[in-house]
Amino acid sequence: MADYKPGEMDITEQERTFDSFMKWLTWSIAIILVALVLLAFING
Repeated sequence: MADYKPGEMDITEQERTFDSFMKWLTWSIAIILVALVLLAFING
């Protein structure tokens, strides 16, 4: 642990994973919102 220097770690894989997660989350929220709007129109 003594050799650790902040800012030297390669985090490209973590950034790719986070970007993929955010894309998935955005699409999921959009689909849920569309489904809720459609349900409101059908039951309205």
